[in-house]
Amino acid sequence: MRKDAPATGGTGRSGASPARSTRFYAAVSIAAALATVGLKAGAYVLTGSVGLLSDAAESSANLVAAIGAFWALSAAARPPDEEHAYGHTKAEFFSSALEGALVLAAAAFIAATAVGRLFEPQPLENVGAGLVVSLVAAVLNGVVGLVLLRAGGRLRSAALRADGRHLLTDVWTTAGVVAGVLLVGWTGWLFLDPLIALVVAANIVWVGLRILNEAAHGLLDTALPPEDLRVVEAVISRYRESGIEFHALRTRSAGARRFVSMHVLVPGSWSVRRGHDLSEDLEREVVEELPMTTVFVHLEPLEDESSFRDQGLDRPDLEEPPPGS
Repeated sequence: MRKDAPATGGTGRSGASPARSTRFYAAVSIAAALATVGLKAGAYVLTGSVGLLSDAAESSANLVAAIGAFWALSAAARPPDEEHAYGHTKAEFFSSALEGALVLAAAAFIAATAVGRLFEPQPLENVGAGLVVSLVAAVLNGVVGLVLLRAGGRLRSAALRADGRHLLTDVWTTAGVVAGVLLVGWTGWLFLDPLIALVVAANIVWVGLRILNEAAHGLLDTALPPEDLRVVEAVISRYRESGIEFHALRTRSAGARRFVSMHVLVPGSWSVRRGHDLSEDLEREVVEELPMTTVFVHLEPLEDESSFRDQGLDRPDLEEPPPGS
């Protein structure tokens, strides 16, 4: 049994951690959020636009979320211990849930402010200067958002992916707000400013719900995505060709780490050493194909009918019969 395997029997093997720390990207996100909040708050002060205020409110939520992501990623990087034998990588999903909740709170604030401004329109000032400041903030958000999305995909980080999506959404938010403020300046229709803010709020709600949905799936131990499962099945199929059987394949992910467990059925006449060597080879091949994976293998005798009735299934009709029965 390997050191990081739980004391429930079987063998376990884990892939190595990624070389680049996710906390570096979280720190970049914090710096970008500080800059954009300052820029957008300045744009609001210059113009008095509630649309630009809504843009600044969304970025403020992103700043708090980025700080939460940095904490979560720091916790997720901690190695397994006696109380957390499977590691701490699920902390990332708490960060995503926090970001989703903050996004929804920002949307509620924006909507409340915009409704009040609909009934009491106010003229805008220094529109040109305010829009230039907002566009600078949008470019910064776009660059950092793309960096975070790519890093989140490469490092399998839910927190970085959520932050990246939020920043890119913020870019579209700014674009919509800028368009609305320009229309107000050209037409003099003051109601367009709060109307654009309400559209922004609706879009933010959609993004927040998507982020919360991903966090919920992570916390509920959703199986690995189909592309990862195909990799595991490809490894298993190579062993089936030599007469080895498999069942009870279970997978899940926790942040950047994957977990795969399976029952491997081999001839009962095999020695312990032969079965152990097979398990080691199988685990190594899965980890080579899917880095950052912990694999647990449970060996069983192929001839024993009870080997086909220990899959932990609640429905007897789903149990597999032994071959040839």
